[in-house]
Amino acid sequence: MPSSKAGVLAVSVALAALTVQAMAQSSGQFSEDQVKRGADIYAQNCSPCHGPRMKSPEVPVDLLKFPRDEKARFLTSVTKGKNQMPPWGGLFTPEEIEALWAYVVAGEKQ
Repeated sequence: MPSSKAGVLAVSVALAALTVQAMAQSSGQFSEDQVKRGADIYAQNCSPCHGPRMKSPEVPVDLLKFPRDEKARFLTSVTKGKNQMPPWGGLFTPEEIEALWAYVVAGEKQ
């Protein structure tokens, strides 16, 4: 029976690790690589309208102040577009959109 206990322990540890990872991402803690990828995507595709540091006086949405608890709103706006913003859902993969969210949540380092 010791191997059964070891198996249960291993599964418990794996589940705990996945839970911590999910909680970290939902609270806005993303890997440096993911934030960097988001920054690169942003610089190439989003900065012409939203500004090079996520803020433009000509765009009413200041991404530096985008509510961190409104991820669904962000995802919908990026994928389906909103007002003057075109939809990007067909151009970005879900992973790329998640990387953009990671960059917005991490904020631009001044």
